[in-house]
Amino acid sequence: MEIFLIKLLQFLLAISLLVLLHELGHFTFAKIFHVRVDKFYLFFNPWFHLFEWKPKNSETTYGIGWLPLGGYCSIAGMVDETNLDEEKLKTPPQPWEFRSKPAWQRLLIMIGGVLVNFLLALFIYCMILFHWGESYIKVADMTQGMKFSEQAKAMGFQDHDILLGTDEGTFKDFSADVYRDIVSAKTVYVKRGDKTIGIPIKEKLNLLDMLKSTPQFVRPFAPSEVDSVLPHSVAERMGLKKGDKIIAVNGVRIDSSNDFFNELGRVTDEYSAATTDADRKAARAIQLLYYSAESKKYYRATSHLDSNLKLGFTFTNPIADYHVTNVNYSFFESIPAGIKYGWNTLAGYVSDLRYIFSKEGAKSLGGFGTIGNLFPSVWDWHAFWEMTAFLSIILAFMNILPIPALDGGHVLFLLYEMITGRKPSDKFMIYAEYIGIFILFALMIVANLNDVLRWIGLM
Repeated sequence: MEIFLIKLLQFLLAISLLVLLHELGHFTFAKIFHVRVDKFYLFFNPWFHLFEWKPKNSETTYGIGWLPLGGYCSIAGMVDETNLDEEKLKTPPQPWEFRSKPAWQRLLIMIGGVLVNFLLALFIYCMILFHWGESYIKVADMTQGMKFSEQAKAMGFQDHDILLGTDEGTFKDFSADVYRDIVSAKTVYVKRGDKTIGIPIKEKLNLLDMLKSTPQFVRPFAPSEVDSVLPHSVAERMGLKKGDKIIAVNGVRIDSSNDFFNELGRVTDEYSAATTDADRKAARAIQLLYYSAESKKYYRATSHLDSNLKLGFTFTNPIADYHVTNVNYSFFESIPAGIKYGWNTLAGYVSDLRYIFSKEGAKSLGGFGTIGNLFPSVWDWHAFWEMTAFLSIILAFMNILPIPALDGGHVLFLLYEMITGRKPSDKFMIYAEYIGIFILFALMIVANLNDVLRWIGLM
């Protein structure tokens, strides 16, 4: 429960900040061009609100709604989700209304929120680098190399290959960028022994398949050596001790902890598919072949996983022995570095969006539960601000998509007006708004339904 609350508080704080500043972007440009703002709300307020205040001699009512799905800035004379009254829009435009302003002013009002979110993300990234610097392990410094899937091995990769880069550049740290670079590469360079070898990428790779396949296309190699054993655990009863090496699981030979967890995943799948207590007990049965570091002998041990489907031991982590690269930035150095980092993050996110139109991509959509789980289980300001900056970039990009009811939909119609000199009718704009709202609700339902299906184990 404590972890849930910590994640929830971080999520609400980040979303509140981003929504507030997004709407403030619209509000600020509206005020610059003397357009009246009727309401400025953090969160939505169907049926009732938590707080509402209208300052004396002010035309704007400020408030906080109870539904944390966004917020809104109700601008007079503008067709949006807060104003779909066709009869009201038939009245003559007033000087202080959105619809009476030149197209270029209306355009700036509409992109104000997106602009603020994008600049905010860049600012946060700059300040993160200035305050905390940057720490990472270079892929080339992972001296035990990588563990590859059968698909990767068929292309020419071998376990323990050290990834260096592609024909487009060198790898930095091991992240989703490694997968993206491999997908777009013609040649991937690895260090094998004392040689640098170029592996041609002849087949078209799919990033989503590479990440979701079991085992994954590539991941850091981790030896199958036991690091610690919990007292009174299944592993202790089986005789495992620090330094022992797991050789096989249920008759399947392994040479890494990567392989071990793959085999344990098969056991978990069998357990989930079992329908009787007897079948579940049979599914928990596990046999290990391991080499004892103490006696220098091989042992075979049979037992059952505990109720959490665990054995109760950990593997050694080679990451702890790898060289960590630390980079510190002065204030002025952090600005271009933060802008570059933010731009690369946006480029990676936009590049990955093409997979959303596939069957697996639709399944990977996540709602508020998925977003909330991205935050750490303990309060960490560094992680919080990194996630807030990432969400700010997502909010900026998603809002500029040319979908009616989003800022991008309004921008699309404004650009049409500026190019053709013809303004879409209010009736057309209202119908477009309804279509956009329907699309957004449909996407929201699918994304949050995926969260529910994952939670109950059906995805």
